[in-house]
Amino acid sequence: MTDPAGGYGWRAGPAGAAARAERAGQDEPPPIGVLLLPRALESFILRDQAEDLLTAPGVVAVEPARISYGAYLRLPVSVGDGLAATQARRLKLPGVPRVIVIFHPLQYPLARGLIAQHPDAELWYWQWDRFDAAYDANPRQRARLEDLHLAASLRASVNIVVTDALGQLLDEAAGAPQLVPLAADSFPSAPLTPVVAVSLGHLGHRTDWKLLRAVAAGMPELVLLLIGEWHEAESGHDEDFQACRAAPNLVWLGRRSDEEAARLIACADVGIVPFERSDFNDTGLPYRILKYARLGRRTVSRDLKGVRTWAEAVTTAETPEEWIAALRAHAGARMQPDAELREWALSQTAHQQNGPLWERLEALGIESGRLGSERVRDSERTPRESRRKRRARTPDSAG
Repeated sequence: MTDPAGGYGWRAGPAGAAARAERAGQDEPPPIGVLLLPRALESFILRDQAEDLLTAPGVVAVEPARISYGAYLRLPVSVGDGLAATQARRLKLPGVPRVIVIFHPLQYPLARGLIAQHPDAELWYWQWDRFDAAYDANPRQRARLEDLHLAASLRASVNIVVTDALGQLLDEAAGAPQLVPLAADSFPSAPLTPVVAVSLGHLGHRTDWKLLRAVAAGMPELVLLLIGEWHEAESGHDEDFQACRAAPNLVWLGRRSDEEAARLIACADVGIVPFERSDFNDTGLPYRILKYARLGRRTVSRDLKGVRTWAEAVTTAETPEEWIAALRAHAGARMQPDAELREWALSQTAHQQNGPLWERLEALGIESGRLGSERVRDSERTPRESRRKRRARTPDSAG
């Protein structure tokens, strides 16, 4: 940013920039309103309301100087006041202030210095927090903040508060406050009925980033929770990966514990296996399918040969359009988990899955410790028969 304000940076909205261009060469400086921002506009909590005021041609915003406002709190009072007066003299503005707005008591010394040069200017004190009760201030600093707050509120022509409760804390001599609650214009208005999907596991060269990019772009109501580490070394060169990293509806959560992951899956409608079609991926059995199913969530995947082992838990899709249709078909499932699918998944224990191996051990005369009733039960319900029973009551989901 250019620094026309002598150690500060000031800005104006588009209308203000046009007005300055029209006034170029004129001798008479125009009246202006000055917003003394406590931090850069982009990170300011009241950014939306500041930007709204900046649409006025006569309003400018002044960002903090290289010496921060916090310096006033760490310096002796007399030194801080002298520094503020010096900074006020150095401040170069594109007009004559008629209104000076502060948003924190630490800005009052600078505002006081500006008013000394422009005695006709009003002071507006915009209060959006209990500044004198700041968590990061020690008792001495809190006392200083309280003094500055009181001085600013008594000097202000208008005390602006975001809550009635803040207004009630003002000294009676400060007059009636002006209630101006917060605005959140810049906060995204996401779809009210999103489809929430979840991906658990590897996010690297096995992932079909082109497919995910197309699905994210074609399905604005999608919220995809990506649980697991992403691997820049594997996919950072891929423009589709970079587009997915920037997509607002893909939420990158990084590594999470199993307990955290289970609860995140419970927040989703459906799980996904976003693997590309390759020899490596085609025959594997993605573990996440069973993990999703333990929470009563089905899986959307390409029709890879390996996932057919758990076909009762999987909806297959190939093109981005088919993926979008499959994901939308599961909208709201997080409110009605598939109890039968969950029961099936919970029955797929290590002991159950190892049934054929136990039988082989016993056939070789190796003592297993299994009871006879257990052997009979396992022989009556093998994993293959369990899957066949599940398929019999589940419609064909291919396509």
